[in-house]
Amino acid sequence: MGGVKGFIEGGIASIVAGCSTHPLDLIKVRMQLQGEAQGPNAAAQNLRPSLAFQTNSTPSSTVRLRQATAARIGPVATGIRIFKTEGFRALFSGVSATVLRQTLYSTTRMGIYDILKHKWTDKQTNTMPLASKILAGLIAGGIGAAVGNPADVAMVRMQADGRLPLSQRRNYTSVVDALARMTKQEGITSLWRGSSMTVNRAMLVTASQLASYDQIKETILAKGWMKDGLCTHVVASFSAGFVAAVVSNPVDVIKTRVMNMKVVPGQRPPYTGALDCAMKTVKAEGPMALYKGFIPTISRQGPFTVVLFVTLEQVRKLLKNF
Repeated sequence: MGGVKGFIEGGIASIVAGCSTHPLDLIKVRMQLQGEAQGPNAAAQNLRPSLAFQTNSTPSSTVRLRQATAARIGPVATGIRIFKTEGFRALFSGVSATVLRQTLYSTTRMGIYDILKHKWTDKQTNTMPLASKILAGLIAGGIGAAVGNPADVAMVRMQADGRLPLSQRRNYTSVVDALARMTKQEGITSLWRGSSMTVNRAMLVTASQLASYDQIKETILAKGWMKDGLCTHVVASFSAGFVAAVVSNPVDVIKTRVMNMKVVPGQRPPYTGALDCAMKTVKAEGPMALYKGFIPTISRQGPFTVVLFVTLEQVRKLLKNF
């Protein structure tokens, strides 16, 4: 029962955290897609004005329009724009996919990490080396991501749909509809599009997030800075969220763009893979484009991690005797 309980505790905490911070995740996805062209001449249109090949046939008004379109806006402005143009419900676009993703991905990674943690913890000192925590996180994150990738692809597409022109929107009605249509229209392999990046990101996030939380919490208690309670959990979890955001953001940007790309039969896809996407993104928008959406990432990762671990600690107390 001990191993199963870790999956149950992690699953409940993950679903609560995922749903409560979903609007922040949606804003992050929209910001990560800023600067990515949507038309057929994506590569040329996406270049910054100083790098684009301009001809005499391009009116100055068009150049100014492209400059304005390429201008980046912050998370608050992005959220307000979504609310004004698409309505309040748009902030929860793809929440059904979030629930499925947390059920598959996070439940798996949290459960496996808990099993490895109990297995690798020194019985005498009741401690686990940081390297072992990181390794446990890498293993748990990789397995969890492979299991949850279909829901991740559906979630990204549903969150990004509102930014597309009406004629190009997919208009998925639910995560089930998204998965069914993707399988029918693009093949079963489309459900694992971007899976290499999902696995890499999940390994980085899980290793940095879970290992950091345990290590920081242990340090705080060992040094006697705080007692084991809500304040300790909040400090340790927010710190872990910051570490995870810094480590994972570049991979997250590439993952979002590859998962969201629209593949038209008979036409060359915008990106051939993760490396191609990274190179095109850096070439067109500069290296800092890999940290697009970092503010909403930490704004989401911080609260998500806090809610995740605070809820997890409370669920553990409730299920302690089971």
